[in-house]
Amino acid sequence: MQITTFNPMILSKNADDIIKLFEELGFERKHQKDGIDGKDISSVRMTDANGFHVDVARVENMERDMTTIRMNVRDFNEAYEFLKSRGFKNATGTDHTANSESSISCLMISPSGFSIQLTQHIRKEDR
Repeated sequence: MQITTFNPMILSKNADDIIKLFEELGFERKHQKDGIDGKDISSVRMTDANGFHVDVARVENMERDMTTIRMNVRDFNEAYEFLKSRGFKNATGTDHTANSESSISCLMISPSGFSIQLTQHIRKEDR
């Protein structure tokens, strides 16, 4: 399995406040994706001068903030099956994934409770 990105991600209905905090820590917005899974969900990728990354996603139905690990991979299905074989469950309770022209993703929860936001970016040459 080829991992292309591995960094913290914060899910929150208060994403603007969290983004502001990280901007004050020296992070800059690098990319934003809106309307994820056809819902009112957006995600902002932030990077600092040292090349560290943090992603902040605005998810309106979150009762409490959740910190997860964003793991981008080259082959979503391979990574999904790898995690499932180790007891991870899709957070939706089904095999639902958020699909767009440029990515496929889902939140996977480990047996002990930590989570991984599994994502594959679909490269232009693979479309």
